[in-house]
Amino acid sequence: MPRKRSSRRWLSEHFNDPYVKEAQRRGLRSRAVFKLQEINDRDEIFKPGQTVVDLGAAPGGWSEYAAQKVLPTGRVVGIDLLPMPVPAGVAFVNADFASDEGLAALDNLLEGQAADVVLSDMAPNLSGIKAVDQPRAMMLAELALDFCDTRLNPGGTLLVKVFQGQGFDELLTQVRQRFGKVQSRKPEASRDRSREVYLLARSFVA
Repeated sequence: MPRKRSSRRWLSEHFNDPYVKEAQRRGLRSRAVFKLQEINDRDEIFKPGQTVVDLGAAPGGWSEYAAQKVLPTGRVVGIDLLPMPVPAGVAFVNADFASDEGLAALDNLLEGQAADVVLSDMAPNLSGIKAVDQPRAMMLAELALDFCDTRLNPGGTLLVKVFQGQGFDELLTQVRQRFGKVQSRKPEASRDRSREVYLLARSFVA
């Protein structure tokens, strides 16, 4: 059966994407690393010695980049439902962050230590049906925010991927209630037609 037109378009866009080509040239895990790098170059999220939690860590590019910034005195802990080769210096649990079991496994890795930075590049498996995909995406962002309520140090930082659409304004209000400074970032490595943006929330109020 021939590929759908949208699938052919995605494949063409993907393999001609300069960020994909550059990631392959450098041996990086994914093009998503360039999004985090651009945000960090602008906003200086990471500092040596921090504890970083990467929610939805696979394929590991964000964890690997964060580890380069906070090690050797800091630590990076990641979790994902998908398995991945674990980057050097990163502690990883292969579990569902949305489950009680996955959260308990993540807490076990943290050993009672709170995070200084929480990262979430999580996105649901997309069905192509906006009325289904958007609530799923917002739920993941809300879970990341809920995680911060009990596991982020005062003054800490959250960087979370969200999708503009239904529920976005409500989530933004919730984030602003918890953080002293909230900014929106759209890295150049994000595809123009994508509705994704990143909320960078700093100065967490416990």
